[in-house]
Amino acid sequence: MATNGSDPTNNNVKIIVKFNGRSIPLNLSIDSTVKDLKSLLQPLTDVLPRGQKLISKGKILDDEEKFTSLGAHNGVYKIQLIASQGLHQGSGPIKKEAPVVSNSRRVSETVRREKEVTVVKSQFERWKLTGVIALSNNEVKVIPQEVWNCGSSVRFLDLSCNSIQDIPEAIGGLTSLQKLLLNANGIKDEFLSWNGMSSLKSLTFLSLSHNLLTTLPSDLGALTTLKELHVANNQLTCLPDEIGLLVHLEVLEANDNRISTIPSCIGSCSALVEVDFSSNLLVKLPETLSNLRNLKALHLHNNGLKSLPSTLLKNCTHLSTLDLHGTEITIDMLREVYNFHFLC
Repeated sequence: MATNGSDPTNNNVKIIVKFNGRSIPLNLSIDSTVKDLKSLLQPLTDVLPRGQKLISKGKILDDEEKFTSLGAHNGVYKIQLIASQGLHQGSGPIKKEAPVVSNSRRVSETVRREKEVTVVKSQFERWKLTGVIALSNNEVKVIPQEVWNCGSSVRFLDLSCNSIQDIPEAIGGLTSLQKLLLNANGIKDEFLSWNGMSSLKSLTFLSLSHNLLTTLPSDLGALTTLKELHVANNQLTCLPDEIGLLVHLEVLEANDNRISTIPSCIGSCSALVEVDFSSNLLVKLPETLSNLRNLKALHLHNNGLKSLPSTLLKNCTHLSTLDLHGTEITIDMLREVYNFHFLC
């Protein structure tokens, strides 16, 4: 007969962890400690171990406490998890919901859309003359044909903060485009034509932040003139190996995603000055990150990192900003392991 929540057939204990209104069932060895449970909960809750407060029967559990010393209720250990603020690993994507238009607004919306088309047509010659198209925050749902008609005249295109969900292959016709802003549109992978994007051989600035992207394809490597890439606040789980082809890249913002690994070829992006991987699911960084000798700012907060590349602090001599808040890396560790000393 099983007692104290143990299973005599495999020497395991059954645990139910209550967290944020949900129940997480787990099985652990009866010799496991509370610290073992915290490590297991990290990928399931995105809460770092040192940010977890586990409570059983009104008592806060110590890390070294074993389940053999805890009492079970009906053969199951019931534990409450409370997360400390600022110690979450990753913060998840920000989703932009499309506005709901009521029936009472349909007539006024129709008038507004007709007016918008008129404005776009009146600006056509100005767009061609200046090479600048600024349509941010205009509730645009479909990119006007007049944009494509400008062709190689366009150098700057800002379509941010709209409801444009389809970026067609026609974008490849803007062959002189240098800066492209598509952030905050709710764009999904299947509606972004990378076949067209990869034709933008003069592009130096690309912003795709605050969308619904889950992947960046190998076509990204064709944008070899890029100096800034902004893909924050999406649902990305990784970066493509081809990112190593972006040898002129100076700024990489990929924070607030679901990225769990960084490809080693990141070390080939030797021009990088600022990198932001904060609020992801990283537990390890590639050693090649130490090759970024021009790096001045590295943002890593809210990740599950326990260490840094061994030669990062030695090789990256221009590094002036290193944000490790909300990771497992402490100031004492930087002093003892990496022989890094702080200036007061």
